[in-house]
Amino acid sequence: MKTKLATLFAFSALLMSPCTAPVAVAQSAGSSVLALGAQAPMRTHRMRNVDDRRVSIQSAVGERGTLVVFTCNHCPWAQAWEARVTEIGNTYLERGVGVIAINPNDPEEYPEDGFEEMQRRHRAAGMRFPYVVDETSNVARRFGATRTPEVFLFDARGRLVYHGAVDDNAHQPDQVQRRHLRDALEAMLGGRAIANAETRSIGCSIKFRD
Repeated sequence: MKTKLATLFAFSALLMSPCTAPVAVAQSAGSSVLALGAQAPMRTHRMRNVDDRRVSIQSAVGERGTLVVFTCNHCPWAQAWEARVTEIGNTYLERGVGVIAINPNDPEEYPEDGFEEMQRRHRAAGMRFPYVVDETSNVARRFGATRTPEVFLFDARGRLVYHGAVDDNAHQPDQVQRRHLRDALEAMLGGRAIANAETRSIGCSIKFRD
């Protein structure tokens, strides 16, 4: 009982943290979320990868689809989902889905979101896909992304087919009941309609650069 209460209090504290402010706080003025069926914006915009090369969403496109993940280093929600994002990304990369992770946060607000920490986390997690810096936060703005993590899945024709959360339980992986992203990937690769093409992203508000 004490353990359950401690877990509940910790979870409640996390929910009340400014890191998880409502979406409206994170949404930049004039931006709107990318609509289902839309193409990825700023596809050819080149961003600095953890290997110091410049890569774009276009260069990460896969033959069977492309997964774009907005994430960061400091956010407890991004950290909680990091292993699953890495496992999903690495697995579906081998199945012809391109993957790119994008950090849109301002490191002046959270130094933990700096480039060197990105390199460290990329190595430690074992990501086999690019992890790049959105140096102006404009890519996130054009997507209408507001949270980390927040995922956008595009099919082989470049159309957005899923947007939202990784799954329904960040902090208790063994109690996940709805595997939103994985189910969307399987449906897309199987040529089936995605049953739940949009879900609510839960995470830290993006710390947009000025």
